Formats: sequence, structure tokens, C-alpha cells
Amino acid sequence: MYGKENDRKNTEENLSSMKKANVPGVKDGWFSETDAMWPGQKFSLALEGFSEDEFILFNDSSKFQHILVFQSAQHGNVLVLDGVIQMTERDEFVYHEMISNLPLFSHPNPKRVLIVGGGDGGVLREVCRHDVVEHITLVEIDKKVINVCKQFFSESTATSFDDPRLTIVHEDAAEFLRQKGFDTDDNDSGYDVIIADTSDPVGPAESLFDPEFYERMSDALNDGGIICAQAESFWTHLDLIADVVECCADIFESVEYASTTVPTYPCGQIGFILASKGSYIDFAKPNRTPSHAMMQDMQWYNSSIHKASLVLPQFLQERLAPLKPTNQQQNGTHEYPDNFNVYDDDDNYYNSSDENSSDCLLSKCTIS
Repeated sequence: MYGKENDRKNTEENLSSMKKANVPGVKDGWFSETDAMWPGQKFSLALEGFSEDEFILFNDSSKFQHILVFQSAQHGNVLVLDGVIQMTERDEFVYHEMISNLPLFSHPNPKRVLIVGGGDGGVLREVCRHDVVEHITLVEIDKKVINVCKQFFSESTATSFDDPRLTIVHEDAAEFLRQKGFDTDDNDSGYDVIIADTSDPVGPAESLFDPEFYERMSDALNDGGIICAQAESFWTHLDLIADVVECCADIFESVEYASTTVPTYPCGQIGFILASKGSYIDFAKPNRTPSHAMMQDMQWYNSSIHKASLVLPQFLQERLAPLKPTNQQQNGTHEYPDNFNVYDDDDNYYNSSDENSSDCLLSKCTIS
């Protein structure tokens, strides 16, 4: 009997050791990303106490991808899918507040919202802050991601899965949109805002970067509807971004690339494609602003950040501007959103909303 019990303990210890030893990307108390989408660089985070024994919280595969959760030394719990960091508790709010609130505040009355992906719950949390939203559909192919995040991110991102406005569909989003018929003349069928919170264009998210997927999203939008999709870093995927902008220009009336900074994403920068159906929208001018109560919960987003996200580096602006819809090029693009503080070469302060500020002066200004 003693021998069998001893054998059982040895087997459990051996399996545990194998599990720890086979954690992708983890070595000597550090996690390093393993994806090849950004060759020549990789991001690393230390585990709490450099301990793999205590702080690997989840390490398993679903039908679709490998899922890893670990407690880091400085960034809280970290979600990793197929070797790529999806979020950390320290800086997730930047990404989730921007990808959600850029389209939601650009729309005058977003009652029906579709979330593509978003199994960690961060986008859902942000959408649920908007009282004007009446119905939310979340299409997440991997049920296991939601369950894992409910367990390990219950106090950060996975806080709104019990919202009564929510319907969860476990299906490939491209297939969901392909099969579901939308009568966008009926506002109870189509969506006002679609937020595509996709991972990188490999594995289960690959189809979500296909031109057909953007066409399907357009079909699912009500007139005046808006999409916002994760659109990679301009430092590593400029050609991909240009292709997506050009593709969207054939489908939507206005298209923009917005940018923000997330320290734990490649190069510390991530972008979003914003596009509208049926009418031109100047995304640098929000249609709504957060209430005082909402601002108490925001950590990153505000109206100024919204406007600033559309101001792009010169090389990126020159690359993307010719690819945008023809009517948008004719309407002209904003160089400085309203209420931006600018300075001339002598450090004299001007406000861009000041009627006395001349165009000549603004053409010589730089953003502070």
C-alpha cells in the first residue's frame, strides 16, 4: 500500500515538473514572447519572485490555442495566448478604454453593440459603462478564454459578464457574420457599433484580417454605424495597416487609423482602424462626451486623448492619406483637432479653438 501511495506521489510530482518545464516562453523566472510576427525583438516580464512553481496560474490548451496566465512581478496577472501577451492588469485599461470609447463616443446613439473576440472581458466592461447601450452581443470563439479570465481577472477585466444586456455566442466571428442575415433597415437587427478586439492575424484570429470580414462587418452595421478594429503597431506592421486602410476605403465612407501607447505591446504602441458606414464622420470630433460619473471610472480615455489619437506621425500620415476614401480626401483631413494647445517656434502659446488664431500661424506650430 505504501509503495502504491509513494508511486502516486512520484507520478504527480513528475507530471507537475513536466507542466512547469513545458510552459511556453518561460525560463529562469521570466516570460518572453515567442511569436514571430515581430522578428528581431521580443518582450519579457519577470514572474513574481521569479518563481514558476507558485506563479504560473494556468497553463493549458483549448481547441483553438494555448492559454497561459501568470502573476508577474510588476504588472499583475498576465494573459498570454499562443505565446503572445494579450494584456496585463497594469496597463490593460489603455487598450480597452481606447478601442471601446473611440467608436462609442463617435456615435451619437449607440444602442446595439457587437464585440468580436474580447474573451478577457475588458471591452465588455467599457461598453457596459454606456447607459445608452441597450443590447450587447459578444462573439468569442474560445469559451475557455472567458472561463479562465473569470477565474483570474475577476477584479480587473472580467467584471461585466453578468450584465443583463449581454448575449454571448461561442462561434467564429467571421462565420457568425456570414451566416446571420442582417436587415439594416431594421435597427433591431443591425449594429450601431462593432468592436473587433482581435488578437494578431495568426491562428483563430487569421480570418478576422481578411477583406471579406470587413465587408461582413459593414453589412451588419446600421446606417451611420461605426467599426473599430485592433490594427497592430505602425513600427512593425505598416504594410499590413496600409492594406487594411486601403481595403476599408473600398467599403466604408470614412476611414482613420488611431494610435495609443501600451507599454507591454510590441514597440509600446498599438493602433485601431475606425470606419463608418453611410456617411462621412470626422472621428477627431466626438459626438458625445463622458459624463462626470463615467470619468470617475476612466483611467486613460478623455475627449482630448480621443482627438490626439488621430494625430499621426508625418511618415504615417503620408503613407495612409492617399489610401483613404476619395470623398474623405476631398473633405480634407484634420491636422490639429479642436482645443489642442500649440506653440510657435518661440514657445508662444496659442489655443487652436481661438478664433483669433490664424491659419498661417497654425501651419507653423508643433503639438506640445
